[in-house]
Amino acid sequence: MEEILKQDESHCIKIVLFGPESTGKTILAKKLAAYYNTLWVPEYSRIYAENKAKMHEVLTQDDVLPIAEGQMALENKLTKQADKLLICDTDLLETKVYSEAYYQDFTSVRLNKFAIENYYNLYFLTNIDLPWEPDGIRDKPHEREPMFQAFQSALETHQKPYVLLSGNLTNRFEVAVKHINELLNK
Repeated sequence: MEEILKQDESHCIKIVLFGPESTGKTILAKKLAAYYNTLWVPEYSRIYAENKAKMHEVLTQDDVLPIAEGQMALENKLTKQADKLLICDTDLLETKVYSEAYYQDFTSVRLNKFAIENYYNLYFLTNIDLPWEPDGIRDKPHEREPMFQAFQSALETHQKPYVLLSGNLTNRFEVAVKHINELLNK
Protein backbone atom coordinates (compact mmCIF):
# COMPACT_ATOMS: atom_id res chain seq x y z
CA MET A 1 0.00 0.00 0.00
CA GLU A 2 2.80 2.38 0.91
CA GLU A 3 4.40 1.93 -2.50
CA ILE A 4 1.42 3.63 -4.17
CA LEU A 5 2.90 7.00 -3.23
CA LYS A 6 6.41 6.09 -4.35
CA GLN A 7 7.75 7.72 -7.47
CA ASP A 8 8.80 5.34 -10.25
CA GLU A 9 12.42 5.57 -11.31
CA SER A 10 13.08 7.79 -14.28
CA HIS A 11 15.97 9.35 -16.14
CA CYS A 12 13.96 12.31 -17.36
CA ILE A 13 14.17 15.76 -15.84
CA LYS A 14 11.15 16.48 -13.66
CA ILE A 15 9.90 20.01 -13.07
CA VAL A 16 7.14 20.92 -10.58
CA LEU A 17 4.91 23.99 -10.71
CA PHE A 18 4.33 24.71 -7.03
CA GLY A 19 2.35 27.33 -5.16
CA PRO A 20 -1.02 28.67 -4.08
CA GLU A 21 -4.18 28.56 -6.13
CA SER A 22 -4.68 30.97 -9.02
CA THR A 23 -0.99 31.62 -9.66
CA GLY A 24 -0.82 30.34 -13.23
CA LYS A 25 0.53 26.84 -12.59
CA THR A 26 -1.71 24.93 -14.98
CA ILE A 27 -1.41 27.48 -17.78
CA LEU A 28 2.35 27.46 -17.39
CA ALA A 29 2.55 23.64 -17.22
CA LYS A 30 0.62 23.32 -20.49
CA LYS A 31 2.64 26.06 -22.19
CA LEU A 32 5.99 24.56 -21.12
CA ALA A 33 4.95 21.07 -22.21
CA ALA A 34 3.93 22.41 -25.62
CA TYR A 35 7.15 24.40 -25.96
CA TYR A 36 9.31 21.37 -25.16
CA ASN A 37 7.05 18.92 -27.00
CA THR A 38 6.69 16.81 -23.89
CA LEU A 39 4.06 15.63 -21.47
CA TRP A 40 2.64 17.36 -18.43
CA VAL A 41 1.01 15.81 -15.38
CA PRO A 42 -2.32 17.46 -14.51
CA GLU A 43 -3.34 18.29 -10.96
CA TYR A 44 -5.32 15.24 -9.85
CA SER A 45 -6.89 17.10 -6.92
CA ARG A 46 -8.71 19.38 -9.37
CA ILE A 47 -10.14 16.40 -11.27
CA TYR A 48 -11.11 14.77 -7.98
CA ALA A 49 -12.68 17.94 -6.55
CA GLU A 50 -14.64 18.65 -9.72
CA ASN A 51 -16.07 15.11 -9.65
CA LYS A 52 -17.10 15.54 -6.01
CA ALA A 53 -18.67 18.94 -6.78
CA LYS A 54 -20.79 17.33 -9.52
CA MET A 55 -22.21 15.06 -6.81
CA HIS A 56 -22.73 18.11 -4.52
CA GLU A 57 -20.04 16.87 -2.13
CA VAL A 58 -17.12 18.73 -0.61
CA LEU A 59 -13.60 17.57 0.00
CA THR A 60 -12.77 16.25 3.46
CA GLN A 61 -9.56 15.01 5.04
CA ASP A 62 -10.63 11.49 4.01
CA ASP A 63 -9.95 12.59 0.43
CA VAL A 64 -6.30 13.56 0.99
CA LEU A 65 -4.78 10.10 0.52
CA PRO A 66 -6.93 9.16 -2.49
CA ILE A 67 -5.86 12.48 -4.07
CA ALA A 68 -2.20 11.75 -3.31
CA GLU A 69 -2.53 8.23 -4.72
CA GLY A 70 -4.24 9.54 -7.86
CA GLN A 71 -1.53 12.17 -8.33
CA MET A 72 1.26 9.61 -8.14
CA ALA A 73 -0.56 7.18 -10.40
CA LEU A 74 -0.85 9.92 -13.05
CA GLU A 75 2.77 10.98 -12.64
CA ASN A 76 4.11 7.42 -12.75
CA LYS A 77 2.04 6.63 -15.84
CA LEU A 78 3.26 9.71 -17.71
CA THR A 79 6.85 9.25 -16.52
CA LYS A 80 6.97 6.03 -18.54
CA GLN A 81 5.89 7.96 -21.65
CA ALA A 82 8.14 11.01 -21.24
CA ASP A 83 11.46 11.17 -23.00
CA LYS A 84 13.76 13.81 -21.50
CA LEU A 85 11.45 16.13 -19.59
CA LEU A 86 8.23 15.88 -17.59
CA ILE A 87 6.32 18.92 -16.35
CA CYS A 88 4.26 18.32 -13.19
CA ASP A 89 1.42 20.70 -12.35
CA THR A 90 1.80 19.64 -8.71
CA ASP A 91 3.37 16.97 -6.49
CA LEU A 92 2.83 15.29 -3.13
CA LEU A 93 4.58 18.11 -1.27
CA GLU A 94 1.88 20.46 -2.54
CA THR A 95 -0.78 17.96 -1.42
CA LYS A 96 0.90 17.92 2.00
CA VAL A 97 0.91 21.73 2.25
CA TYR A 98 -2.77 21.94 1.31
CA SER A 99 -3.76 19.12 3.67
CA GLU A 100 -2.05 20.94 6.55
CA ALA A 101 -3.79 24.21 5.62
CA TYR A 102 -7.28 22.72 5.32
CA TYR A 103 -7.14 19.96 7.97
CA GLN A 104 -4.87 21.07 10.78
CA ASP A 105 -5.32 17.78 12.66
CA PHE A 106 -4.56 15.64 9.58
CA THR A 107 -1.30 13.74 9.53
CA SER A 108 -0.17 10.93 7.31
CA VAL A 109 3.18 9.25 7.77
CA ARG A 110 2.88 7.84 4.23
CA LEU A 111 2.14 11.20 2.62
CA ASN A 112 4.87 12.96 4.60
CA LYS A 113 7.46 10.29 3.74
CA PHE A 114 6.93 10.38 -0.02
CA ALA A 115 6.25 14.12 -0.20
CA ILE A 116 9.80 14.55 1.08
CA GLU A 117 11.51 11.56 -0.57
CA ASN A 118 10.15 11.82 -4.13
CA TYR A 119 12.69 13.62 -6.29
CA TYR A 120 12.28 16.51 -8.73
CA ASN A 121 15.07 18.40 -10.45
CA LEU A 122 13.51 21.81 -9.92
CA TYR A 123 10.45 23.48 -8.45
CA PHE A 124 9.00 26.70 -9.80
CA LEU A 125 7.36 28.52 -6.89
CA THR A 126 4.61 30.69 -8.37
CA ASN A 127 4.18 34.06 -6.72
CA ILE A 128 0.81 35.57 -5.77
CA ASP A 129 1.30 38.71 -7.86
CA LEU A 130 -1.26 37.56 -10.46
CA PRO A 131 -4.92 38.42 -9.80
CA TRP A 132 -6.93 35.73 -8.02
CA GLU A 133 -9.63 34.32 -10.30
CA PRO A 134 -12.60 32.26 -9.10
CA ASP A 135 -13.27 28.98 -10.87
CA GLY A 136 -15.73 27.11 -8.65
CA ILE A 137 -12.98 25.12 -6.89
CA ARG A 138 -10.66 27.84 -5.57
CA ASP A 139 -11.69 29.14 -2.18
CA LYS A 140 -8.88 31.08 -0.47
CA PRO A 141 -8.74 34.51 -2.11
CA HIS A 142 -8.02 36.24 1.21
CA GLU A 143 -5.38 33.77 2.37
CA ARG A 144 -2.91 34.11 -0.50
CA GLU A 145 0.00 35.48 1.54
CA PRO A 146 -0.12 32.82 4.30
CA MET A 147 -0.54 30.10 1.66
CA PHE A 148 2.43 31.42 -0.31
CA GLN A 149 4.51 31.44 2.89
CA ALA A 150 3.47 27.84 3.61
CA PHE A 151 4.59 26.74 0.15
CA GLN A 152 7.89 28.58 0.33
CA SER A 153 8.52 27.26 3.84
CA ALA A 154 7.91 23.67 2.69
CA LEU A 155 10.50 24.03 -0.07
CA GLU A 156 13.05 25.56 2.27
CA THR A 157 12.40 23.17 5.16
CA HIS A 158 12.86 20.14 2.91
CA GLN A 159 15.73 21.73 0.95
CA LYS A 160 14.05 21.44 -2.43
CA PRO A 161 15.69 23.36 -5.29
CA TYR A 162 13.40 26.15 -6.45
CA VAL A 163 13.13 29.31 -8.48
CA LEU A 164 10.54 31.98 -7.71
CA LEU A 165 8.38 32.91 -10.70
CA SER A 166 6.88 36.40 -10.54
CA GLY A 167 5.33 38.88 -12.92
CA ASN A 168 3.01 38.20 -15.82
CA LEU A 169 2.67 34.82 -17.49
CA THR A 170 5.09 35.75 -20.28
CA ASN A 171 7.79 36.67 -17.78
CA ARG A 172 7.19 33.48 -15.78
CA PHE A 173 7.42 31.40 -18.95
CA GLU A 174 10.69 33.06 -20.04
CA VAL A 175 12.32 32.53 -16.64
CA ALA A 176 11.14 28.92 -16.52
CA VAL A 177 12.50 28.22 -20.03
CA LYS A 178 15.88 29.69 -19.06
CA HIS A 179 16.16 27.38 -16.05
CA ILE A 180 14.86 24.30 -17.85
CA ASN A 181 17.32 24.88 -20.70
CA GLU A 182 20.14 25.01 -18.14
CA LEU A 183 19.05 21.62 -16.80
CA LEU A 184 18.71 20.12 -20.28
CA ASN A 185 22.17 21.35 -21.29
CA LYS A 186 23.97 19.82 -18.28
